Amino acid sequence: MATATEHIHDEVRELIRRRGVDPITDQRSTRALIDEVISHYEERVPTSSLPPLMDRGGTARFVFDSLAGFGPLQRFLDDREIEEIWINQPGKVFVARNGVSELTTTVLAPGEVRDLVERMLKPSGRRLDLSSPFVDALLPDGSRLHAVIPDITREHLSLNIRKFVVAANGLEDLVARGSMTAHAARFLEASVIAGLNVIVAGGTQAGKTTLLNTLINSIPPRERVITCEEVFELRPNLPDVVAMQTRQPNLEGQGEIRLRRLIKEALRMRPSRIVVGEVRQEESLDLLIALNSGLPGMCSVHANSAREAVIKLCTLPLLAGENVTAAFVVPTVATSIDLVVQVGIDPGGARRVREIVALPGRVESGVVEIADIFTSRGNELVRADGYPPHADRFVRHGIDLPALLSGARHDVREY
Repeated sequence: MATATEHIHDEVRELIRRRGVDPITDQRSTRALIDEVISHYEERVPTSSLPPLMDRGGTARFVFDSLAGFGPLQRFLDDREIEEIWINQPGKVFVARNGVSELTTTVLAPGEVRDLVERMLKPSGRRLDLSSPFVDALLPDGSRLHAVIPDITREHLSLNIRKFVVAANGLEDLVARGSMTAHAARFLEASVIAGLNVIVAGGTQAGKTTLLNTLINSIPPRERVITCEEVFELRPNLPDVVAMQTRQPNLEGQGEIRLRRLIKEALRMRPSRIVVGEVRQEESLDLLIALNSGLPGMCSVHANSAREAVIKLCTLPLLAGENVTAAFVVPTVATSIDLVVQVGIDPGGARRVREIVALPGRVESGVVEIADIFTSRGNELVRADGYPPHADRFVRHGIDLPALLSGARHDVREY
């Protein structure tokens, strides 16, 4: 026997079809229609054999989530404490809170998972099929979706949703959260203002995108910023920004726009800064060439330490072709990258800046030299003895670099 919730769900769905309401784009009408159906249902219960409605609010939420939201996953998307949701198989739905994962009690049917993914992909126009078994896309709230289907996965569709959580808009927010010291934040802000090239390095879910976003918001508002990403994740709070993302090929295998193309096109758009969300392969060569031309920029990279990030940036450009050699790449990295900021996640889930290193621009025996600006001692980020390159750029912006590194407190924004 159908429950009251099932009766109401079916009635609402039929009315939506008859009235031509799109529940995803017209949520106000959908809510009104649900209330209308529930009220009518409650009026009929005393004089019919319909089962009584025990939880009006719960039923309304369930029906709305099912028709206008993302079904059983909607409550996780609405929960501000949850950072990520992933499904390994229909009976295993996980979430992460503050960096700590947990298995939920939610159980889905195999067809339900696929239906949810198709509904999630509809606004982006991206597809998931045998010819394109991987997909990256954005949900309407800015969360990032990644899905993989069999036979790439063994048996079940795999789904990851990384929610867009506004954890920090500026470096001061990271200081308040304990992710870095005020001293380190003042130095990074001054470095961005001075136009140094910054790489944010770290592992998955370490907070690279959040830190990169706060650094972008330290850029002086008079500058024109061009961002290039695989999927829109950065949220610059600046007046002059153009954001670009990659595009998958169409059903005929045409129309693909890769990250390398975006970086090249960005250089034709009169940028004051270029920001690449993350480099993973040969597009790192195009970024290095852009930075080496005198255009300030930033990007993120997966790496377990600042030193490993530098090594990776010396290796990835070699994927661009046989004519690209280490003899060109290594000194280019040394002279094009100024700072590497390493972020990590503690066992308890806390994200922290672990080290900030500088590249003085020298190469010794094929190895790029680095200098520690800030380093970790225990769980504390402390000043080391290194100095950043391009002291003249700090002077040009009226920033007293020795005083800044000594810990003198002043507002670098005045520069």
